[in-house]
Amino acid sequence: MNASPATPPPAAADDDLLGGYVAGMTWGWTGGGRGTWTGPGADASMDAMVDRLGVTWVTLAFGALQDTPQSTTIAWREAPTPTDDEVRTAIRAAHARGLRVCLKPVVNVRNGTWRAHIAFFDVDVPCEPTWAQWFAAYTDFMTHYARIAAEEGVAMLCVGCEMVQSDKREDEWRALVAAVRAEYGGLVTYNCDKYQEGAVRWWDAVDVVSSSGYYPLDDWEAQLDRIEPVVRAAGKPFLFLEAGCPSREGSPALPNDWALPGAPSGEAQRDWYEAAFAACARRDWVRGFMLWDWPTPLYLATDAATDDDYCPYAKPAETTIRDAFSRASR
Repeated sequence: MNASPATPPPAAADDDLLGGYVAGMTWGWTGGGRGTWTGPGADASMDAMVDRLGVTWVTLAFGALQDTPQSTTIAWREAPTPTDDEVRTAIRAAHARGLRVCLKPVVNVRNGTWRAHIAFFDVDVPCEPTWAQWFAAYTDFMTHYARIAAEEGVAMLCVGCEMVQSDKREDEWRALVAAVRAEYGGLVTYNCDKYQEGAVRWWDAVDVVSSSGYYPLDDWEAQLDRIEPVVRAAGKPFLFLEAGCPSREGSPALPNDWALPGAPSGEAQRDWYEAAFAACARRDWVRGFMLWDWPTPLYLATDAATDDDYCPYAKPAETTIRDAFSRASR
């Protein structure tokens, strides 16, 4: 990838913060990490994503680790987190391809616990870790990348992803967003988890409401009915900052379960995408998707039929996604 700065795409008009429909894909998470975000494999992956899906946005997502759900230090300067140079290079590569970028730093737990379970006592107890200690570390983590986002002309910064147990800490999240805005003038969003859209009481602090859209194939209408009043009340643009389904038998009924047993099935993945796009196309308040996800480096196209993960590369869902993005972007 070219390491020299590239001019980012024009900013969105004042009356449309997102600049139109968000036809996006998440890049760099699966198979990613330090050492994978640059070089020929990364270049080929990003080129294929643009050429085969017709995306106009990309989320550059990467993780940093804390040891346990109750740890109060985040090792974002260490592997597997990509280096700052790698992050900047990927941003510039996306801009050079005409994409608008959402930068998405995410905290994960080294022992494998899902980040949604990061939590501390509601009332501080002597000798126990506290929310204040964790948010101090998390603010250092997030403001570091806010500065990079500002310097590189990133269009949107996601300040958190699926932090379910922390969602209720309204004062701390408002302070975090304020600290980010002191460093970064672009759009700010928070990616709440599926089913949690109504649990976040501080949507007014961000510019864009977003959530993870891993809803069962036959449940999209009911879930959109539930989400719509939340979005209308917030008065902010809404998109699914994550959404996808593994190419695996059974996954359309439980698309958030990345380890669900089942034989590889590109048709099952395609069916889920067809249902998701059809339901959302009837809701003018759904402004788009950042689908999950596109790895670097990519698997071989000849291996697509046996790959049962989320990436749609060289699978039947690829055509469904490209066609849906093309229609929605007209």
